[in-house]
Amino acid sequence: MSELNTIYRTPLGLLTDLYQLTMAYGHWKLGRAEQQAVFHLFFRKSPFKGGYAIAAGLSHVVDLLREFRFDPTDIAYLATLTGNDGRALFEPAFLDYLGEMRFACDVDAIPEGTVVFPNQPLLRVRGPILQGQVIETALLNMVNFQTLVATKASRICAAAGGDPVLEFGLRRAQGVDGSLAASRAAYIGGCSSTSNVLAGKLYGIPVKGTHAHSWIMSFDNEPDAFAGYAEAMPNNCVFLVDTYDTLVGVRNAIDVGLQLRRRGHEMVGIRLDSGDLAYLSIEARRLLDEAGFPDAAIVASNDLDEHIIKDLKNQGATIAVWGVGTKLSTAYDQPALGGVYKLGAVEESDGAWAPRVKLSEQAIKTSIPGMLQVRRFADARGMIADMIYDELTGVDGARRVVDPTDPTRHKRISPDADARDLLVPVTRNGQVVYENEPLVDIRDRAQQELASLHPGTRRFMNPHEYPVGLEPTLHELRRRMIDDARTVAEAN
Repeated sequence: MSELNTIYRTPLGLLTDLYQLTMAYGHWKLGRAEQQAVFHLFFRKSPFKGGYAIAAGLSHVVDLLREFRFDPTDIAYLATLTGNDGRALFEPAFLDYLGEMRFACDVDAIPEGTVVFPNQPLLRVRGPILQGQVIETALLNMVNFQTLVATKASRICAAAGGDPVLEFGLRRAQGVDGSLAASRAAYIGGCSSTSNVLAGKLYGIPVKGTHAHSWIMSFDNEPDAFAGYAEAMPNNCVFLVDTYDTLVGVRNAIDVGLQLRRRGHEMVGIRLDSGDLAYLSIEARRLLDEAGFPDAAIVASNDLDEHIIKDLKNQGATIAVWGVGTKLSTAYDQPALGGVYKLGAVEESDGAWAPRVKLSEQAIKTSIPGMLQVRRFADARGMIADMIYDELTGVDGARRVVDPTDPTRHKRISPDADARDLLVPVTRNGQVVYENEPLVDIRDRAQQELASLHPGTRRFMNPHEYPVGLEPTLHELRRRMIDDARTVAEAN
């Protein structure tokens, strides 16, 4: 059974916005329901003012599409909806159509764990326009949040510099689904484990955890609390030392650690959850080393993120393991990715494809027409540039890309560079052809991709802009369509 189906009832046809169904009804009413169309899912700006994102959420998309349909209870509910005049919003024949509909689109996607950039299609949907429309909201829901959290996790893990990062965000996450999706995405982004036991079961993520302040407070004093925990779980002793006085707590942990050692066990470490973490970790490290516990780890928590971790490391903190909760699982400083889903082309009655473009007063919101694919160029040193091209027109031999927001900026690519297309088949005629990957393999891909990305693009502040541009033929098509659309608009 798939991960998504384990958590939720299926199918999830109603996981959509009402306007998707009203547009679907309009297409059906006008006889356009089966017209072929192409949609693209992408984001316009890299999150957290950074230079990249980590694609995530595809596994749940695959699960959704494998079972996609409207069941009888869905149809019965839709029949109760009314318009402003109090009459049924949808006529029965349309609801019958939805009830009999089976997903028939071709979906292509960039595999999870891939480093991605603005304007690139993370997913491409080709098929009946009605079906491409009704799945929009669910696709955005699944890809946006997990991509956001995976990216945040990659930044936090980069700041930790190879130290283990534990995801501790369950209690602060945005509901049950938010917590599970966050734990999964955080692992993709580089976290080594989670406190979320259900996520551990569902996704195979290692789980970690010891005790909270309430354990200490339930005893008459801290030494008894530590001793009691050591007696109960001698193979899992990371003592939380800041309930009353942190450095006294460290000394109490050392005393119990010595008792553990005499019984043939070893104290794993201590956890700091408040106060001046740099100072306290340095002092705690000194006390532990002097007492003969050089291998006891110092774990830190307390509203950490990549900026605080980087600052603590710059102050010489001796923290070896980082527990990150709220600011990771909620993507605290940017709560939404801002991914969008736009129509790229429609098939006309003669079988020819007609590209479509959306204009805007803001250049960044002007869409890219066509049936898009992304080609990545790389050499022995790593990634060089990405080209967005239209499969309907192909690629010229120039190996040159044009910045979609500034046509005066071009990037030439060496003819010796290796090239690969990023979008791969997920469904064909509605049937899933993509095998969901083990989560650990997705996590490994993310680490490999990040390693091939220039350090300047990975930095937190004012990152170097990785070159992503349009293939020249596509650039010219887009420019011409923009000019034509504006001419028509001015004439009207």
